[in-house]
Amino acid sequence: MTEKLIRDLIPDLIRAEGREPAVRVAGPEERLGLLVAKLSEECAEFEADRSLEELADVLEVVSALAELLGGTAALEAARTAKRTARGGFSAGYVLRI
Repeated sequence: MTEKLIRDLIPDLIRAEGREPAVRVAGPEERLGLLVAKLSEECAEFEADRSLEELADVLEVVSALAELLGGTAALEAARTAKRTARGGFSAGYVLRI
């Protein structure tokens, strides 16, 4: 049986349809791996669709990863430090290698 991480309210939505979901709660030690797999899944969906809805899914997984790895404030601090030191991506520069 294949398993994948789902959003917190999905089991309730399945129950509201009169079905019983086959779910379990992942332990803290396995959440990182499940979130990394979910990030790959959501990035592939965004690549195929390129919609803001799919990008929002990517952002939700990134937020969950940030919380697991030290918090969203720590992520924002790291992002800001990198942007200050190396810039962002808004100019669209492409390096020829």
